[in-house]
Amino acid sequence: MALVLGRDKVLQIYKTASEKGWVLPAFNSENQTTTEAILAATWEYGQSIGKSDLPIIIAVTNNYPHRPQTHYYTHTRNWKLGLQLFMDDLKTLTSQNSPFADLKVMIHLDHIQWDSDQDLLSWDMNQFSSIMFDASELSLDENIQKTAEFVKLNKGKIIIEGACDEIGHAFSESNSLTTPEMAKIFFNETGVDIIVANLGTEHRANAATRRYDDERAREIRKIIGPRLCLHGTSSLSDNQLSNLFKDGICKVNIWTALERDSTLILFKELVKNASKLIGKDNVEDLIQARLLDKNVDRLSSSSVDYFTTSYRQNIVFNAMKEIVIHYLKIWYK
Repeated sequence: MALVLGRDKVLQIYKTASEKGWVLPAFNSENQTTTEAILAATWEYGQSIGKSDLPIIIAVTNNYPHRPQTHYYTHTRNWKLGLQLFMDDLKTLTSQNSPFADLKVMIHLDHIQWDSDQDLLSWDMNQFSSIMFDASELSLDENIQKTAEFVKLNKGKIIIEGACDEIGHAFSESNSLTTPEMAKIFFNETGVDIIVANLGTEHRANAATRRYDDERAREIRKIIGPRLCLHGTSSLSDNQLSNLFKDGICKVNIWTALERDSTLILFKELVKNASKLIGKDNVEDLIQARLLDKNVDRLSSSSVDYFTTSYRQNIVFNAMKEIVIHYLKIWYK
């Protein structure tokens, strides 16, 4: 099926997922390696369970100040070029000749800012599957007004998420969680399809002070149904993740785990193969500088098989694949 665009088609995927008790994962990407790793993981897991057409959401932020991902998609740091490359990668990787052609791939614009993303918001939204319109830094009344205006212009074209409150970041002091009353007002007055609520989780990293409030999520579900999107999973256990659908979560956005956990694997591999990567003499220099231990590989000769970009990207690619599969196993049962 490849790319799934158009509001009705995307709504059908959400409806089918709800009937199955699935939470739809949205993995953010800011480079081609990550994009392909997400697709490859979904295809591989689908093959293992006999479902070649699994749905998957691939997302990107634009001028989101905490992580403007389209800027990082190209070293020009030009968001228009970055977004075009992101979309072109998805079109190519889901084309008829691709092994991923049967997947149901949705393109999500994440944390699109009501002000700094005005240029993007003037684009034809039919190019995308869904969007998170983010005016959460404003007061509730202003947030509702801005979000409702966007919904009025675009609801017939695309699935729209709205953010009731600003989601906390790692080590931030914000504890302003979304109340059921606030969720009801926001949902009814904006007309959004999905609410991104602050449920106590965090963006970008583990934070010991952050705790997912599942009881609050279920209270909101009683009012608006299973229409919640969760941002931030680092502080959740696998058991909590497996119960998210019951809490009213229909979609989860994930990025930090992909980058953080694959970086650890990459670092270990680079250290383990130090001499093959940079040569014996350079390893000895690093040992003398106490940046490497004497137990590191210091005898092997350097090899083009180890110091290429493709070598490093392959490690990250495979690590990210395993991370994505881990989540798919939790939610696609």
